[in-house]
Amino acid sequence: MATKKTEKTATKATSKKAAAAPKAPKTAKAPKAAAGPRHPRAKLAAAHGTKADLAKALASSVAREGQDAADVEAKLKTASNAQLLRLSKAVDAVKAKWGDRGKLIAAIGTAQNKSKDKDYLAKLDSYSLPQLLDLANANERRARS
Repeated sequence: MATKKTEKTATKATSKKAAAAPKAPKTAKAPKAAAGPRHPRAKLAAAHGTKADLAKALASSVAREGQDAADVEAKLKTASNAQLLRLSKAVDAVKAKWGDRGKLIAAIGTAQNKSKDKDYLAKLDSYSLPQLLDLANANERRARS
């Protein structure tokens, strides 16, 4: 003779089996895209080869008037990989939009209506390339609003 407890478990087991049977077949998942490197050293190696190669490529773009590119390159070789990658992004953005450092300084001067102020332009020339890029981006945002 079955007790109430055994009847309940028997009906639960049969209902679970019946509910599990009509599952739809699984569809094939799309293959995952290859993930890129996550740390700065691997990103630098994947995009530019070695740290020395990237420092050599950036030296001519980053050097100000009167600075020797070899000295700048030696200084860049001691910078961290993350710093070099950020500097590379800044150099690429400047080259794509303005061409070179001089044109960027001229664009900042005209945006601020100080294109004839030689002292201001000389001060801008003392700024680093990322600082100049930030100034130019701020001027563009200000002009849009």
